[in-house]
Amino acid sequence: MSWEAWLAVGIFIIVYAVLISEKIHRTIMAMIGGIAMIVFGVLNQETAIQHIDFNTIGLLVGMMIIVNITSETGLFRFIALWSAKLVKGRPIPLLLVFSVVTAVCSAFLDNVTTVLLMVPVTFNITRRLALPAMPFLISEILMSNIGGTATMIGDPPNIMIGSAVSHLSFLDFINVLGPAVLVIGAITLAALILLYRKHLVVSDEKRNLISELDPKLEIRDKKLLIKCLSVLGLTMLGFFSHSILPVESATVALVGAFILLLLAGRHHIERAFEKIEWSTLFFFIGLFVLVGGLLETGIIGELAKGVLHLTGGELKSTSFLILWLSAFASAFVDNIPYVATMIPLIEEMGSLGMEDLDPLWWSLSLGACLGGNGTLIGASANVIVSGMAEREGVMITFGRYLLIGIPVMIVSVMISSLYLYLRFLI
Repeated sequence: MSWEAWLAVGIFIIVYAVLISEKIHRTIMAMIGGIAMIVFGVLNQETAIQHIDFNTIGLLVGMMIIVNITSETGLFRFIALWSAKLVKGRPIPLLLVFSVVTAVCSAFLDNVTTVLLMVPVTFNITRRLALPAMPFLISEILMSNIGGTATMIGDPPNIMIGSAVSHLSFLDFINVLGPAVLVIGAITLAALILLYRKHLVVSDEKRNLISELDPKLEIRDKKLLIKCLSVLGLTMLGFFSHSILPVESATVALVGAFILLLLAGRHHIERAFEKIEWSTLFFFIGLFVLVGGLLETGIIGELAKGVLHLTGGELKSTSFLILWLSAFASAFVDNIPYVATMIPLIEEMGSLGMEDLDPLWWSLSLGACLGGNGTLIGASANVIVSGMAEREGVMITFGRYLLIGIPVMIVSVMISSLYLYLRFLI
């Protein structure tokens, strides 16, 4: 290997080690790593910029703006309270409804935004019913990651894969991943009910308190709500038409975002831009440059050759290796940098002669997204829920979560293996 290659590997390993240790904020470390690639001559600035996937960045910005403005209407609190009233405060149906709402919202918004909106409402309802919040919080973590797996915009790994693989449309993600997600979600919910059923008991007196709630009071701006729902509907229609229209998903999201800003009025612009998760965006930018250094120095190509040598280039073996490796890696390491590394590796496999790469992309998606359920640090949503719970006096410890997360992850990946085999590999 050349000295540039050794340098690229060294920078990458250092950045990854610090990311795992969480001693320095991940955005700072990713950007330092990306800048180091340029400063030490592994990449020049122009090449580094070329490796930044602006389709991923644009898609994230567009959806963040739409979701931030929509959240100001009170829509998400309305949905949660309306759901609680619908089941009349019965705890097991309430757990089911909150889980389904979390999964659906995570599929079409993103799982981090969903849990930020759902957790405060969950504490509100469980306190009224004198129920333990833990079963609801665990189910929301698991279902946010499972639901986010179903679409191209639900989870960052899917956003990155959809951006990198131009022939995979928004509809393809739902068509391929949706059936697996439905089965995995149903089995996970059944297991959670069996596990927590003895804790989900509430008196009739407490249930009557829920009937007194008026979800309509949560809607703070009806005119804005109509505008948000209209733009969100058109944006989703644009995603579904992605394979027909010669327009990238980022363009669809940004058009929707700026139409909504135009309709919402000038006073919403500052708040919308303030709530954009700039740290997440710069984290992506740093990672793209970091992985670009490995790509330009030939490291990714060598790794691809190693994987093909290990599996003999056989599609079934390669798919299962990527699926299980992705799941266990994503359980203990943030799945975003992992997927950022794997995408060019799979692309390199194509250039080395592997013809049908689609099963590998679906294996990467299922493994990286569902693997996030394995541990409390496996996905951003997990960390956010545990932090919010701690502020409310509920401790979700790493070990306690592990006893639920790892079995759920293993069963999910087993189901995914069977599904991929029957659909693509048989």
